[in-house]
Amino acid sequence: MNAERRPVRVRIAPSPTGPFHAGGARTALYNWLFARHHGGNFIVRVEDTDRKRYSRAAEADMLDSLRWLGLEWDEGPEVGGPYSPYVQSLRAEIHREQAHALVESGHAYKCFCTPERLEALRREQRLRKQNVGYDRHCRDLSPREQETRARAGLPYVIRLKMPLEGTTVVPDLIRGEIMFENARLEDAVLLKSDGFPTYHLANIVDDHLMKISHVMRGDEWVPSTPMHLAMYAAFGWELPAFAHLPIILSPSGKGKMSKRKIVTADGKEYPVMVREFRHAGYLPEAMINILARTGWSYDDHTELFSRQELIERFSLEAVNSAPAAFSYDKLLWMNGIYIRQLGPEELAGRCLPFLQEAGLVADPCPPEAWAQLLRVIPLFRERLHTLKDITEQAGYFFVQGITYPEPQALLGKGLDTATTRLGLDQVRQRLTSLPDFTATTLEGALRSLAAELGWKTGQLFMPIRVAVTGRTISPGLFETLVALGRERTLERLGRAIAELDRMGEV
Repeated sequence: MNAERRPVRVRIAPSPTGPFHAGGARTALYNWLFARHHGGNFIVRVEDTDRKRYSRAAEADMLDSLRWLGLEWDEGPEVGGPYSPYVQSLRAEIHREQAHALVESGHAYKCFCTPERLEALRREQRLRKQNVGYDRHCRDLSPREQETRARAGLPYVIRLKMPLEGTTVVPDLIRGEIMFENARLEDAVLLKSDGFPTYHLANIVDDHLMKISHVMRGDEWVPSTPMHLAMYAAFGWELPAFAHLPIILSPSGKGKMSKRKIVTADGKEYPVMVREFRHAGYLPEAMINILARTGWSYDDHTELFSRQELIERFSLEAVNSAPAAFSYDKLLWMNGIYIRQLGPEELAGRCLPFLQEAGLVADPCPPEAWAQLLRVIPLFRERLHTLKDITEQAGYFFVQGITYPEPQALLGKGLDTATTRLGLDQVRQRLTSLPDFTATTLEGALRSLAAELGWKTGQLFMPIRVAVTGRTISPGLFETLVALGRERTLERLGRAIAELDRMGEV
């Protein structure tokens, strides 16, 4: 059966050696979208055969990142499925059996070359300016000689016998046919001397046994694919369809997106790991959108897609074979749009963890703090670029007292300390006696007071703003006062007046 006509089963199979990168997330997303578009299954398989670099924390981070992005898997860790286990180290016996089966069939051989010999070989090849690689020293050992050495306890690896002549053509759904000269391919290791499979063996065996129909992975695996085709042929197994995805470039477009934080010339840091985007206050909706658009396009003008629209419109034909640069500017723009699409309660719920992390709201959140947050959110909804912005922009609503880094900011324009103090005292008295504390009532009362004092409204409103927020820029003054409440507004006006008294004594 043609791979493209089989039931769609796709997988991601990352090696958990470090935090989950945006590039890995893009690969996962394309697989997930392809599966959902075709009504197929999306599978997660943990390829942990590199035991020296394996990290349990990295595995947890990968699964947590996928969940945060909403890329739920149909089979895999914590979910199970008909082809369990989905952790490769637990399938090692299966891989060993298959490796030895290839030796028995004559498609692979035991190699007894020591690490010292291999290192000396590489040094000599470099000195002679030859291609560095294994010289097939053990390839022609007879089966009896291989068995004799193995029984004598000599350590060995199992290598695949690659064809020595001709070409291998890799069919790729994105790149078309890619041709390789067999003479330039080496006999790669399938089973290591410790009995653990390499990525190449475990990957092929598990893809076959789990009935993977399409292998969509990063294009760094293109050079390895001829070896994978040779293994499928040696086993007599049906090939999946291959699609190698372009790399993600850094914003400058001049190199692969780093696996460490990107630091610009002006010292700004930009995230690259999924958890870093999450902690920086980006929404999963925005991350899904920017990752989908980094390498794939539906048309020449549509930028924003709902998850359902992506599922309906995604196709491999629209994936560009050329690398695509990641745009932080576009992500920030998208994030702001998605923030403004959230209702007040949902936005408050998403902002709450950032306020708690900053120590501005207790965990668990007290009812009065939640009520305050619901009053505050409408004031900042249009101003937030990330969820984390709430801590800087609205922090003064959640602290008992505020400070004035520049007390001179309390002074009205062109007014001295004594005059400003008199004005704020009048404000406090006027607000104390108001029958209700609404934006309309406050605006009328304060504009009337400015006229009575003979001040411009800005001369009065700026000292009030600084007095209650500690800053010169905030949302609308009257809405800010309402959200803060009469009691806290009066208390902060009192603190500002006391600060002006201290300034006057100097």
